[in-house]
Amino acid sequence: MAAGPDASITLFDPADRLGGVLRTERIGGQLMDVGAEAFVARRPEVPALLAELGLSARQIGTTGARPLIYSQGRLHPLPTGTLQGIPAHPGALAGLVDDATLAQIRDERARPLRWRPGADPSVAELVGDRFGDQVVARSVDPLLAGVYAGSSATIGVRSALPALTAALDRGARSLTDAVRDALAASGPSVATGSVFGAIEGGYAVLVDELVRRAGVHWLQVTIERVDRSPRGWEIVDDEGVRHHADAAVLAVPAPRLARLAEGVAPRTAAAARRIGVASSALVALALPGGTPVPQQSGVLVAGGERLRAKAITLSTQKWGRRGNVELVRLSYGRFGDDLARSAGDEELLAWAGQDLATVFGVTTDPEDCHVQRWIDAMPQYGPGHGALIAELRAGLPPTLAVAGAYLDGIGVPACVGAATKAAASLVTVARATNKA
Repeated sequence: MAAGPDASITLFDPADRLGGVLRTERIGGQLMDVGAEAFVARRPEVPALLAELGLSARQIGTTGARPLIYSQGRLHPLPTGTLQGIPAHPGALAGLVDDATLAQIRDERARPLRWRPGADPSVAELVGDRFGDQVVARSVDPLLAGVYAGSSATIGVRSALPALTAALDRGARSLTDAVRDALAASGPSVATGSVFGAIEGGYAVLVDELVRRAGVHWLQVTIERVDRSPRGWEIVDDEGVRHHADAAVLAVPAPRLARLAEGVAPRTAAAARRIGVASSALVALALPGGTPVPQQSGVLVAGGERLRAKAITLSTQKWGRRGNVELVRLSYGRFGDDLARSAGDEELLAWAGQDLATVFGVTTDPEDCHVQRWIDAMPQYGPGHGALIAELRAGLPPTLAVAGAYLDGIGVPACVGAATKAAASLVTVARATNKA
């Protein structure tokens, strides 16, 4: 470990187990992740971490099954030839949007594009203006809602689609051209290998090995305050006990960071308060083996539909069969609603049954189930998010660092990257102090 063998690491977490939104449960006799489920396999962070821990053999890929989109009360194949649902040509969305919208997509290149390099409008603002509201609701929103638990109206294009904004900043003359440039820049690797990866046995395998290797001292307490001290920091828990630390990583959600940093890093706290968060709830079901579901990886739900679920993952179809059950995940809750907090478990389970009947015609009772809530766990990457995070980090004292899904990306690879960056910054400061 970078901190060296003499480092003493204390982890404060009041939860019943470590891992945060990396949580694995046994459902229908099978291990199933009920928080973060997958990672982008072509990003290096997770494969590198698995290799470091001797777990590379536990990485698995998808079966190749593709998702569907539920729009206008029926299922559609997920369009190809798009960048996060933004089409490179009108044919990509044929059957998903109406003829007038297809004509608008076709004619977009002839319309002048006013783009200021460095601009960061919402995804809906940019795509809606160029391609129309149907493209936003039926093609773009389904993909972004599954990732951010928000909508394209609340997500900045620079955070969600960096390759697109890079093409626009380089001078693309239309949104169509920018999408084509971004797709071309991704190269032929997009067509090879599994885009997503997971861990055989669930993320608990990774978390358990990390804890074992790091030799951390875990205290199941809540931190109420961080105070300066002559030798570093005093970490005050909910029982009033003070813990000394030479340096600390605040790996907490943005609302919690705002409260903890207020007295020691007010600039950081002010920036953290400006980050919106959403809550979500996950219903995991083990249906009897042979339950008739499509040979697809899942369903993404378009905006404005009558379903309560925003996404359905057919986990058995996506990752391969293990045991004689059909594992299914249904996700609920978006930015601006209160479903994850207000709906009871029985209500969520009832909604899951109704949604499965509506989408697939499945009315079979599950053999097992689990409801998991993630409160204020989904940060919103609004317009200007990059500048906001730069401001947040700039306000930190040298021996305080931050990590979390609200910084450099909401996915597991980005979180691993942010945590690595935080730890490295503290090790660098420590070494410089020791040399002085």
